[in-house]
Amino acid sequence: MLKFSVFILIFVFSMSFFGGFLYPLDAYELSSTSILLPPSSSHFLGTDRLGRDIFARLIEGGKISLIIGVGSAFIASIIGLILGSMAGYFRGTVDKGFIVIVDLFLTFPTFFLLLALVSYVNASAWVLIVIISITGWMTTARLIRSESFKITHEPFIKILNIANVSKTKILFKYYAPILAPIYFVSFTFGVGGAILAESGLSFLGLGIVAPQMSWGTILSGGKDVIEIAWWVSFFPGLMIFLVTFSLINISNYLQQLTNKKQVQN
Repeated sequence: MLKFSVFILIFVFSMSFFGGFLYPLDAYELSSTSILLPPSSSHFLGTDRLGRDIFARLIEGGKISLIIGVGSAFIASIIGLILGSMAGYFRGTVDKGFIVIVDLFLTFPTFFLLLALVSYVNASAWVLIVIISITGWMTTARLIRSESFKITHEPFIKILNIANVSKTKILFKYYAPILAPIYFVSFTFGVGGAILAESGLSFLGLGIVAPQMSWGTILSGGKDVIEIAWWVSFFPGLMIFLVTFSLINISNYLQQLTNKKQVQN
């Protein structure tokens, strides 16, 4: 299952960023004679209600969806890593401030917080990356904080503190390698969550706006014709499912490796 998931991700990323060189049809080209055509040899995955090729649009929209997913997960995981490790290492006032901030963010359901933030700005890929990152770092930070507390009580950390080793050096040289597995697990989960969040916002009309497109906007565009043209919504939904499913499998594998390492230690 792991090899299959990795293969799916490589295929999807390759298709999204290099598929345009192999598939010549324009994702933006309108055709009054090709409206809602089913999958065929001329249009591999069919066309939408404006005659645009679905496969070409999936290739183009995949760039935005994957950039938002990877970018949001990377920033959110970095924020969680920094804040969580600082709270676990310094404790005291820093940890109390961390708890207050996390509880404040968790007071509001994440998706409704996303809706509130997006409603005040004009959404674009970079804006969505920032907004999804702001609303998605708390889980990673709490996991990192919990593990940092354990590391802080390790004898070698106490020796380093007694020896007046720089706190920055301790965090980056000794904490970071130990916390790396948790970071990568959170990152893979975060990519899938960010893609789903962007898709949900775009489906509601609050995400990516034309002429840009994402899998979410393509999926949203097919909801009105789903009874007569299933392919318009099915294929972008399938792409979102495959990426999310593959990332969950990889996350589970990384989690198992982390648990085995902890048991051995």
